[in-house]
Amino acid sequence: MESLSRHPEVLWAQRSDKVYLTIALPDARDISVKCEGEGSFSFSAVGVQGESFDFSFELFGNIVPEGCKTKAGLRNIICSIQKEEKGWWKRLLKSEEKPAPYIKVDWNKWCDEDDNESASDASDDNNAGYGEDDESSEDEGMLYLPDLEKARGN
Repeated sequence: MESLSRHPEVLWAQRSDKVYLTIALPDARDISVKCEGEGSFSFSAVGVQGESFDFSFELFGNIVPEGCKTKAGLRNIICSIQKEEKGWWKRLLKSEEKPAPYIKVDWNKWCDEDDNESASDASDDNNAGYGEDDESSEDEGMLYLPDLEKARGN
């Protein structure tokens, strides 16, 4: 049987100048991330049991390829992607279709337009240890408007 590529869970959040993707893939190796200016993003890696994981998508807006940084932790890979223009994207992907089920909002890092953006990149990147499977999300795959009560922890 030929081994098929699988999709790791991808959590996303944004700031006015960046998009954060947290790819839940413990002990990954051979990690490859490509960012292209028109918003093309692709990822591939090999999982702990030798299975390959990959995905690619068109992001909502243009990005700065040199401003894309990747940090691999024990349980996940964090990609910080610099937006070409500051501003809030209404969704992660260019396509208006419902995103794939493996793409979810990262409520731990979510920040609304009117929230204080004083959280620095360093404090965000230090959150690499969370990422337990949170299967309790009722809004599976909905990436349009955040639930403000949930985001503020009420």
